[in-house]
Amino acid sequence: PSPGARPAPRRAGKMAAAGRAWRATVLLPPWRLRAPRRDYGGAAAATAAVAGCGGGRGRLLLGAAFALGGGAGLYLAARQRLREHSAAELPAGRLQLTLYQYKTCPFCSKVRAFLDYHGLPYEIVEVNPIMRKEIKFSSYRKVPILLADAGSPLQLNDSSVIISAIKTYLISKRNSLEEIVSFYPPMKTVTEQGKEVFEYGNKYWLMLDEKETKRIYPVKEVRVEEMKWRKWADDWLVHLISPNVYRTPREALASFDYIVREGKFGAVEGFFAKYMGAVAMFFISKRLKKRHHLRDDVREDLYEAVNEWVKAVGKHRLFMGGNQPNLADLAVYGVLRVMEGLEAFDDMMVHTKIQPWYQRMEEVIQRAEA
Repeated sequence: PSPGARPAPRRAGKMAAAGRAWRATVLLPPWRLRAPRRDYGGAAAATAAVAGCGGGRGRLLLGAAFALGGGAGLYLAARQRLREHSAAELPAGRLQLTLYQYKTCPFCSKVRAFLDYHGLPYEIVEVNPIMRKEIKFSSYRKVPILLADAGSPLQLNDSSVIISAIKTYLISKRNSLEEIVSFYPPMKTVTEQGKEVFEYGNKYWLMLDEKETKRIYPVKEVRVEEMKWRKWADDWLVHLISPNVYRTPREALASFDYIVREGKFGAVEGFFAKYMGAVAMFFISKRLKKRHHLRDDVREDLYEAVNEWVKAVGKHRLFMGGNQPNLADLAVYGVLRVMEGLEAFDDMMVHTKIQPWYQRMEEVIQRAEA
């Protein structure tokens, strides 16, 4: 599928230690000049409109709400599909896959990165985040949801469960997909706020026999490392997204400006969505910063996190998985790319050591898709 065009940056920034000024007139940020640009739809990564103050008129004016990163922001979903993969292209007897998603949800992005890297065709259904009529068939009301048909239809919930279950299915020839999914039972828990939520047991495990495990993870530490960083991406990295993309009123407004221009809004609807949504999310981001105990300058937490990841990958591996990405690589990449096109992403590329790894991830996924 053809990628969309990337919006030109709307600001000039600073180069890192070299001290060279960015040129405001370039179409791509300097870190991109050495590599072709591919847009994953991430420029709207944390853009949103606030759900209306009661009643249908508020919903009409302000659009849909989505908790980005599991409660870390609001996202106004575009109605058009991100990229369409035809399930009809799959050979008979193979997986038929349909992904229900919000376009820039980091958890949905993780699943797409996994499916793309493994060359699995799938259809995308963009869910309207306020009405959610596209997933009215499901008692599970979050995204991503993956409908998988390997002979009989099956619904998979939770991004990490989806990835672990499908990866197990691709490796193991012993079990049906339905049996594999049963290894990830939902468990009801209560949060500190007294809210009942579902958690999934074993979700970072691949359900393999001893022979398969040794083939995929020849050293025990490799498996432990992969699981550790997959969990880190879910429990920490994803919560740095919204506080960074809504860090200042200007950044919040830039995010909403993009989604309004790209979405289907009338003049009045667009005006309210852009300005009211940006104001609301600026203040919500401050609460999120406090909730997750972030620093006053949340960029520092983002920089520290991605440099921690780069350090874990090390200088002698292309990826954490070695010469090819493993599930941790795909998870971290999926989370980070939802910021593409926003100021936080460009700052991260300039002020951290993530760029070489990130570009390698882009290239390997592009090759897999091709």
